[in-house]
Amino acid sequence: MDSPTHPLVIGVDVGTGSARAGVFDLQGRRRGIGTCAIRMWKPHPDWAEQSTEDIWTAIGTAVRGAMSQAGAAAADVVGIGFDATCSMAVLGANDQPLAVSASGEPGRNVIVWMDQRAVAETAEINSGGYDVLKYVGGRLSPEMQTPKLLWLKRHLPQTYNAATGFFDLADYLTYRCTGDDTRSLCTTVCKWTYLGQEGRWDENYFKAIGLDDLLARGAIGTRVRPMGEKIGPLTAAAAADLGLSTNCQVAVGMIDAHAGGVGVLGATDSLRTSLALIGGTSSCHMAVSDGPRFVPGVWGPYYSAMIPGLWLTEGGQSATGVLIDFVLQSHARYADLKAEAAEQGGSVYERINARAQALAGLKNVALISKDLHVLDHFLGNRSPMADPQSRGSIDGLPLDDSLDSLTRLYVATVQAVAYGTRAIIDAMNASGYAIDRIFAVGGGTKNPLWLQQHADALGLPIHLPEEPESVLLGSAILAAAGSGQVDSIEAGMQAMGRSGAVVPPDISVAKYHAAKYAIYREMYEQQKGRRERMAAF
Repeated sequence: MDSPTHPLVIGVDVGTGSARAGVFDLQGRRRGIGTCAIRMWKPHPDWAEQSTEDIWTAIGTAVRGAMSQAGAAAADVVGIGFDATCSMAVLGANDQPLAVSASGEPGRNVIVWMDQRAVAETAEINSGGYDVLKYVGGRLSPEMQTPKLLWLKRHLPQTYNAATGFFDLADYLTYRCTGDDTRSLCTTVCKWTYLGQEGRWDENYFKAIGLDDLLARGAIGTRVRPMGEKIGPLTAAAAADLGLSTNCQVAVGMIDAHAGGVGVLGATDSLRTSLALIGGTSSCHMAVSDGPRFVPGVWGPYYSAMIPGLWLTEGGQSATGVLIDFVLQSHARYADLKAEAAEQGGSVYERINARAQALAGLKNVALISKDLHVLDHFLGNRSPMADPQSRGSIDGLPLDDSLDSLTRLYVATVQAVAYGTRAIIDAMNASGYAIDRIFAVGGGTKNPLWLQQHADALGLPIHLPEEPESVLLGSAILAAAGSGQVDSIEAGMQAMGRSGAVVPPDISVAKYHAAKYAIYREMYEQQKGRRERMAAF
């Protein structure tokens, strides 16, 4: 079959709450986008489960929606790339889903990245001082896969023993598309302790923690390849599900935040002093270097896990967008804010941003939270404290449940999220980085208050990409590489990524944010001390 005159590629992003698909041309112009919600079960407060069948159905809906909006024919699409959250999917014989839930429902076969059920297993592994821990900032997170695997072995042995494959979600999707069990260097290095710089699993580590049978069974993959490499064409079944053709090539995938880094950093000529901030339900912070940099409490260094040949350092915050939503929605006056937005038009965030500016008057909006301080560890701290037991706190609450009180708390929470990023950058810079600019993508970047508070709190300019859907663009770049339309990921980044607006910091509030940031750091140390005092009870 002849190649299309103007070939298109598709990027698919599977986030925490939805699957999205974007159709792009080879200049990085988005032609169409589609989305579909994904279901989640939370049988316990710290557990989160999903279904591969539900996710696959949502992807099909999103791809067809994007194709319809683009007015594209199946024959036009030469490649597809996938990114996904670092959730873990479990399959048994004949690729049937196996339950990861105490309910025993096989359809619920995905442990979501944010699931915290394996906290005890994480602490146990971290106490072992294993060599692989050097490449995760010294400590695993319960969001990673080996603690979850150990939890399954202990608590759901029937599932563990029957499983023929444990997959990072992006790898499951490429397997579903091709029938080829090729794993991604990105997923395996970042979440499964694969030693990318040596091209091997650490057998001693798996034996020491009691999971060496997984290597013998081949259940966590035996073929690991770089992101963007061609795996093969869509099977007839996958092509039918997605509304595409079997001429469409599937690329090795990657984690969603890392795809955002690929999508946004193509716009910079200062790659090694730039930080990619990918914000959504959680946030990730990506920086690269020519050699390994070991940053205590920060994940990595990961070899070739985002950009081939470079070492990745990955900071992160477990709850950012979801935290801001939680603070708003749990306040007594949230219903009033929603009603006001419905009556006056615009979103809830537009209304509360307007309220914040009205409260500030001619002053900087940041100043309305002067006496209110938030620690953003409501879901623990991923980095740089690497403390999953830490919890959020609010200091300075008055006996006031008005809309004005909600507005001040909202601004203080956005600032706390920004201070969490500042702590990560400080840790990176103390270990050899010299970050001087931020490239930001994700839901937060659609909020002007979020952007300005981050620029001001960090004291750094925030660069926005021309294409706001940079995570989708990142996966589309994988598709372009995997289908041979560009020579490499780097070439795709340069050809398809472009810069947009820049948000400069307001230096007039630099001392104010420095003072609040110092209080933010104190709040964590004080809470840690209180936990130590109560540990015996």
